[in-house]
Amino acid sequence: MKKIKVEICVGTTCHILGASELQDIEEFIPEELKDSVEISGVPCLGACKNNNFGSAPFVRINGRIVGGANIHFLIEEIAKEARR
Repeated sequence: MKKIKVEICVGTTCHILGASELQDIEEFIPEELKDSVEISGVPCLGACKNNNFGSAPFVRINGRIVGGANIHFLIEEIAKEARR
């Protein structure tokens, strides 16, 4: 299975709006997917440009930026990527 690359924005806005909690996601990934997921923090994804702060925190999953991320949402997105 191809690696699923999850990049969590840890810039100031995203960090304050929930990205700090997302860094614990490894604890919630199902065992069968753990070897397929690569998680990292990135300084800024630039997604909150033009005052798009309301959608933070942002995460990039295999190159696709998504906003409003929380742990439950990320687990669902990782599972979707694994089925592709």
